[in-house]
Amino acid sequence: MPDLSIRIGGVTLNNPVIIGSGDHVMTAGGLAAARATGAGAVVAKSINESEAAKRQLDGSDHVLLDSRWRPLPWDFAPPADAMLFGRSGLQQAASADWIAEVAAQDRIAAETGQYVIGSIILANLDVACDLARQYQAAGIRILELNIGAPHGDEAVPGAIIQERAASRVREITARLRAAITIPLWIKLTGQSEDVAGLAAAARDGGADAVIVMGRFMALVPDVETRAPMLGTAGAIGGPWSLALTCRWLAQARKKLGPDFPLLGTNGARDGLDVVRFLLAGARAVEMTSAVMAGGFAVARDAVSEIALYLARTGGRVEDLIGLAAERQLGYGVQPDRPGYWRDFVPPEAR
Repeated sequence: MPDLSIRIGGVTLNNPVIIGSGDHVMTAGGLAAARATGAGAVVAKSINESEAAKRQLDGSDHVLLDSRWRPLPWDFAPPADAMLFGRSGLQQAASADWIAEVAAQDRIAAETGQYVIGSIILANLDVACDLARQYQAAGIRILELNIGAPHGDEAVPGAIIQERAASRVREITARLRAAITIPLWIKLTGQSEDVAGLAAAARDGGADAVIVMGRFMALVPDVETRAPMLGTAGAIGGPWSLALTCRWLAQARKKLGPDFPLLGTNGARDGLDVVRFLLAGARAVEMTSAVMAGGFAVARDAVSEIALYLARTGGRVEDLIGLAAERQLGYGVQPDRPGYWRDFVPPEAR
């Protein structure tokens, strides 16, 4: 059996597949089903103190779209090109109750070498620090702080905050770092001109790992109704976003060095996609949209596919980290091929 274990700072996961936070892990049953896939870790549904963020869950809506922007049936068997477009809100249970449930699930996960990770989405920094302390007191072993939620600009003011300024990322991370001693993972937005700079700011603030990167906000007009699909803007992700995330992973690795742990999210649909993220510099990959649309079997199959890949190619998961990022060459050192451009344009344009 190939070695799928991976180190993320002081933490070792059984494998690099993490089921990301979302509506599919908002109940005890969802968390149990996620653990049963064998994924290395599960990030529980996020919380904060905002009643507006909780109410936003009541207005949640999602649609799967194909590559021609046509709605697909929600049958948990989406085609490979499916994109998830939608909006949601936060866990509506009392924070104390949810923290207790997540901690209980993490204790069970520890018996099989897995992790259930607590998650906070930033609204008020003082309250976020208090929630972090509550998670630690309950026994949670890893905490994720999401400061890159895509809905930040669209949500009711005060519900969710999305940070794009490096100085604020550093300040927020430092405050959380001072509040707790357990590993702290910071999830960043992809809606920035310098995601690598935000990653560096999180590291400088004391993060143990950085997650690159959240989904993008989008508007999809419906040509039949001539109105926006779902009636509003929403967050979108799909297989196309893998290439964007991998580019920022490689850039962050170049800026922060090979030893600082990066995690990838946004674009992985199967085990080979996870491998692609690893080659770009991630040490593990959060699968969220794919699991929500395709069911928990997506994560189980991804773990199996990674094992089959390593059995075929040899080596360990650790051996894959950053190989493609290290081999990336700049435009200035590419070979000259005069006239080669003609192979890529219509004959009339040559």
